[in-house]
Amino acid sequence: MSPVSAVGLVASREISTRVRSKAYRITTLVLLLMVVAVAVVFKLISGGGSADATVGYVPAAAPLSAPLVETAKSLDQKVATEQVPDQATGVAKLRDGSLDALLVQDARQVHVQAKKTLDAKLANTLGVLARQVALEQSIRSLHQDPAVVQRATASAAIDELPPLEKPYDYDSQQLILGIVAGILIYFSLMLNGQMVSQGVVEEKTSRVVELLLSTVKPWQLMAGKVLGIGVVGLIQMLAIGVVGLVAGLGLGVLTISVSAAVGTVVWLIVWYLLGFFMYAVVFAALGALVSRQEDVGGATMPALLLVIAGYVVGISVLPSDPSSRLAEVLSVIPVFAPTLMPMRLSMGGVPVWEAVVSVGLVVLLIPALIWLAARIYRNAVMRTGAKVKLRDALRAA
Repeated sequence: MSPVSAVGLVASREISTRVRSKAYRITTLVLLLMVVAVAVVFKLISGGGSADATVGYVPAAAPLSAPLVETAKSLDQKVATEQVPDQATGVAKLRDGSLDALLVQDARQVHVQAKKTLDAKLANTLGVLARQVALEQSIRSLHQDPAVVQRATASAAIDELPPLEKPYDYDSQQLILGIVAGILIYFSLMLNGQMVSQGVVEEKTSRVVELLLSTVKPWQLMAGKVLGIGVVGLIQMLAIGVVGLVAGLGLGVLTISVSAAVGTVVWLIVWYLLGFFMYAVVFAALGALVSRQEDVGGATMPALLLVIAGYVVGISVLPSDPSSRLAEVLSVIPVFAPTLMPMRLSMGGVPVWEAVVSVGLVVLLIPALIWLAARIYRNAVMRTGAKVKLRDALRAA
């Protein structure tokens, strides 16, 4: 049997066994439902573009309607206005919750009424409007035209000189997509990577490995197991990425371009594959050092800590400082790149050379890790009982 056939045989066995299992199908279904549920929740939270507040006004206060909407817009708030025939009707709407506030009396001053208390954000907007109205009244008292003054002040602007460095334009949705991509890769590495080491220990404990090694070589068995579980995880990742993309775009939660969203999914798949094959061979080697399932966690902890470190830096640093120098440097280092680089790529602003170097270093590291892991696996997988020390597995014949 050729090496390729041997690896393919082991991989196909892993794929068929795990894809047919109820646990895998149920887990995948739950993850897909969670992705759709998250998209629906974001849709409900966003309110489909509804206003943050609705302010009513009596006919005498009608001149305040348009300035209120513009003032709210400048303060990143969406306010809708509604005219009521009289104050009594407005008060009734306040009582039943149809209005959040009511402008009464006249437009020479902002007279506002609420059911209980004004929302803090709306109160700030109305405060800014009140100062604008007071300024207009002062201008009129000086027998000047407020419109002329407004045009003059509106044309005033700061003289901004060219920046020292080109700024990165981080879209909030791209930031969220980046964090989600990092989280998905993190959990996939944790779950599927652990699955590799647990599978190795399971075969070692049940002595199945002895039968398999009579047909295939140790490195072929390890490579086939890693490849098979990698394909199973890839199927799951593709399903989550596609369903999440369709749900986000279909519900209008994602308003970024389709190309940007598809690019995020593509990078998600690329970095999942690179990260999985880099860590999976390490998990397989570390799993071969022990003979009991309860010892797997301790054996694989050094590799898990590296995965966790990159993930923690990504979710703790990038949301508050997307241009963090720490995240930028760590995202190029292979052991941290699978969780950090897809986050940064999703947000944008990553120089092409950084992405190329990051991918290149991981690609170069994988063959070295395969050689090292195959040596450890070959020397430790047939040894049962106490945990095999790493240095013994490396120097054994």
